[in-house]
Amino acid sequence: MAEEIKKRAYKPLYVVAGVVLLVLIFGLFKVFGPATPMYKGDNNFVYIHTGDDYEKVKNAVSGTVSDMWSFNLVARLVGLPSHIHPGKYKVKSLMSNYSLVRLLRSGKQTQVNLVINKLRTKSDFVSLISTSLEVDSNTLRQMINDPVLLKEYNLDTNTVMCAIIPNTYFFKWNTPADKVFRKLAANYVHFWDDAHRQQAKAHGLTPSQAIIVASIVDEETNMQDDKPKIASVYLNRLDKGMKLQADPTVKFAVGDFTIKRVAGQMLQNTSPYNTYLYTGLPPGPICTPAISSIEAVLQSPPTTYLYFCAKEDFSGYSNFASTYDEQLKNAHKYQKALDARGIH
Repeated sequence: MAEEIKKRAYKPLYVVAGVVLLVLIFGLFKVFGPATPMYKGDNNFVYIHTGDDYEKVKNAVSGTVSDMWSFNLVARLVGLPSHIHPGKYKVKSLMSNYSLVRLLRSGKQTQVNLVINKLRTKSDFVSLISTSLEVDSNTLRQMINDPVLLKEYNLDTNTVMCAIIPNTYFFKWNTPADKVFRKLAANYVHFWDDAHRQQAKAHGLTPSQAIIVASIVDEETNMQDDKPKIASVYLNRLDKGMKLQADPTVKFAVGDFTIKRVAGQMLQNTSPYNTYLYTGLPPGPICTPAISSIEAVLQSPPTTYLYFCAKEDFSGYSNFASTYDEQLKNAHKYQKALDARGIH
C-alpha cells in the first residue's frame, strides 16, 4: 500500500518535469531555432539608422523575425539596447534570434558596393547616393554646391561632377555625406597623377577641361576605337577657335537625352552648354565619362580632322573629315539613311 502511494506521489513530479523540459526546449527553439523566413534571393537586410533607439530597432526587425517576444528577451539579455550600431545588416535565411541579435550588437554591417556608371546631372548623383546609402539628399546637395569645399579640389559648382569618376566604391551604409564625397574626390585626385596631368597639359587642358571634353566624347560614341579620333576633332576645333557644335551638349542644354536628331529651334537654346551657340568648352561636364573616354582625350593622336558624322551603315562608327566639303558628303549619306528608316 505504501509503495502504491509513493508511486502516485511521483507521477505529478514526472508531469512537472516533463512540462519544464518542454518549456525549456520550446524556449531554446525560440532563441536558437529559425526565426527568419527562407529567403529566395540574397537581398534581405535590416537597416538601423543613425540615432535610432531600441524601440526603432525593434520596429526595423519586426517584419523580419517571427517572434518579437523572444527577440526582445534575447536582445535585453545580451545588452543590445545599450549597444546599438547604425548600419545595413544582412539577414540570412532561417537565422535565429540569437544570431540576429549578436549581429546587430556587433556592428558588423554589410559593405555597400557603390557602382557609379554614367551620370549626367548633379541630381542624378544625389539620387544615386541617397538611395544607396543613408546620406541625406539635402545635405549632399548643399555640399556639391559649396564653393569653399570644391575649391579644395580646384573645382566649382559647374565642374563638381568632374570629381565623380565611374568606378566601384566601397562604403559603410551609414557613411556621412562629407566622407562619401571626399572619398570620391580622393579617387579623382589619385587619377590625376603627374603623368595624366602632363598628358592633359600637352593638349592645353586642365584636368577638369580634359574631363569636359571626355564627357562629350563619351556621349558621342560607345566605340572605343573611335573615341581618340573624336577627341582629336574637338581638340582641333578648340585650337582653331571654332565652335564645337557637339550635339550631346544641346541635348544636355534642353534636358532631353532621348533626342535622335538635333536641329531647329533647339540649336538656339541659350544655355551656356549649347556649343552650337557659344565658342569653347561648356562650363562643366555633360556626364561622368568612363575612364576609357578620359584616356582617349589624353592619348588623342594628332589629326587634321575637324568634322565627323555617324556612318550610314548604323554600325556605331563614324566617318571623319578634314574639310567641310567632305563632311557634307558624309552627312548627306547619313541623312539619306535616316530618311530611309523614317527617323526624324
